[in-house]
Amino acid sequence: MSSATPTELDARYHFARDVAKTAASRALSWYQQRHQLVVEHKKHLQDVVSEADRNVEALVKHLIHERFPEDAVCGEESGGEIADARFIWVIDPIDGTSSFVNGLHNWCVALAIVCEDEPVIGVVCDPNHHETFHACRGKGTWVNDTRIQAHSAQALDQGLLGVSSSNSQPAEPFIHFISGLLAQGGMFIRNGSGALMSAWAAAGRLIGYYEAHMHPWDGLPGIVLMREAGGCTNDYLINAGLHSGNPVLLANAVLYPQLKALLPEHPSL
Repeated sequence: MSSATPTELDARYHFARDVAKTAASRALSWYQQRHQLVVEHKKHLQDVVSEADRNVEALVKHLIHERFPEDAVCGEESGGEIADARFIWVIDPIDGTSSFVNGLHNWCVALAIVCEDEPVIGVVCDPNHHETFHACRGKGTWVNDTRIQAHSAQALDQGLLGVSSSNSQPAEPFIHFISGLLAQGGMFIRNGSGALMSAWAAAGRLIGYYEAHMHPWDGLPGIVLMREAGGCTNDYLINAGLHSGNPVLLANAVLYPQLKALLPEHPSL
């Protein structure tokens, strides 16, 4: 466990929520004029970035550096040096950019804070639905001012599972996983934002969430949210996860091993 003091955590926790809401408000203003956005493709046609992503990320970085100049900030669009920092902020200015540019409300601002190799704070702000999911080590998980908990399902057929995949990962293992889920009477949903679905899992709206590979700015917020909501997660930071990403599996203590059994290609889960 990191040595972060309650005072250090509280200051960053309150600020993280404020930053996420400010960033989400800026992103929403871009969303409302999305037809004027300049949109580019990254590695493939399904991997897009817009000037809104870069603008919002620049805003978040500026605010954090101004308040906590000793902290490191790593963003999806502009990276960042994190080697010597005790507190590391990882941010996704708009998770779900494809939804964003196509007028779908399934996107959010996501951020997490890592201290000494422990994820300690997670925030997911969804401005379209006026919801901010947030958690800090030892303080539980909340949506706005309401405390939330992971789903109480005991079997995979007792709710919807959030899932996602990308063209960077082979299709066959994902298809095998979905087939196994369906064979047990389960059902799934994919909305275009892994961070948002992770938050929904922590809120008990979904029975869990799985993705074969997530970058830290997308994966870490949900890790904190689910742990503080009483659920189970994999050790995301193992094998240099902060730098290269890792799988994400979130569920309650009963469902986690059931889902893990459908994923023999991920022995580290």
